[in-house]
Amino acid sequence: QLTLAASGGGLVQPRGSLTLSCETSSHIRYGAIGWFRQAPGREREGVSCLNDVDGKTYYANPVKGRFAMSRDNAKTTVTLQMNDLKPEDTAVYYCASNAQLYCSGHISPGDFVLWGQGTQVTVSP
Repeated sequence: QLTLAASGGGLVQPRGSLTLSCETSSHIRYGAIGWFRQAPGREREGVSCLNDVDGKTYYANPVKGRFAMSRDNAKTTVTLQMNDLKPEDTAVYYCASNAQLYCSGHISPGDFVLWGQGTQVTVSP
């Protein structure tokens, strides 16, 4: 079974950058992988997703132009480059996958079935 492990969170100042990584099993195709976040007192929300078959990515409106999702050539690590971070980006970030999914503009946590542990991102002066 595919396994996921997210890492790279930390404390960063506003307008700073941070890179999150999601390590996946090396031998199983993952359909689609998504990044999600959950701030205290708020529902989990989709941030971005990437499709295994063609590498296409999609982003939620709040992060468009600031975040970029990519994968390495071996397709075992998916990264989320976060630039121009804002305090409202503070949350626990998760990566998740669904082997049967081709993701598109609506990135819903309910569409993803396999979840890694979260990594905390705090944006504060």
